[in-house]
Amino acid sequence: MENRRPLIAGNWKMFKTCPEAVETARQLVKLIADNTAVDVMIAPPFTSLMPVSDVVKGSCVALGAQNLFWEPEGAYTGEISSAMLVSGGCSYVIIGHSERRQYFGETDITVNKKIKAAIKDNLIPVVCVGESEKERESNDTFSVLDKQVAKGLENLALSDLETLIIAYEPVWAIGTGKTATSKQAQEIHQYLRSLIEKNFGNNLANSVRILYGGSVKPDNIKELMLMPDVDGALVGGASLNAETFSKIVNFQI
Repeated sequence: MENRRPLIAGNWKMFKTCPEAVETARQLVKLIADNTAVDVMIAPPFTSLMPVSDVVKGSCVALGAQNLFWEPEGAYTGEISSAMLVSGGCSYVIIGHSERRQYFGETDITVNKKIKAAIKDNLIPVVCVGESEKERESNDTFSVLDKQVAKGLENLALSDLETLIIAYEPVWAIGTGKTATSKQAQEIHQYLRSLIEKNFGNNLANSVRILYGGSVKPDNIKELMLMPDVDGALVGGASLNAETFSKIVNFQI
């Protein structure tokens, strides 16, 4: 894994009221108080960002958001800007999650705009890429990833991408209980790293963190993390329970 520090990120999606989010964050902070081995991020719903920010302040848990809009402000009802996220305590933002692409019309072009907005306000972008089951069965995985990386990172300078994190999420493995084998995950992560090298050079390719996301659980995290190009995980369902998520964070113990 070179010297890339692992990141274990929890995407809470559309779960948890404010009190539930605060309680889960409190439990998590206690359970992983001794963690010094990995970076940890949780992304609660927008409504819970401020109260959860107060809970995680000073702990090893960082705060992320699940989405953002690319304009700094304006008449965009229901949207949220990068500056708003920063003021709510966020240091990370998830961009282009497959559910955003599937249900809300997210495209590689909007992903690109959102990455630029995040970088402008010093948010760390966690950019999601991945293929559907149909695309995988048609042997289109690599061409899909080629396009997502090329279009998603278009017109971005090397200096813009110093904090970039990529999350590979095989869409066919999200919430299905299916998981890519560690060998499959390594093959794709290695390919993504080679794409970054081709487009941005060896230094960024060696430093960029590539997370695996797709039914990550306490019983498969260790094997995934043994792969040389897997630098962490973007965890969905298993991050909703503080105890379960803490076991994923503490995979080395």
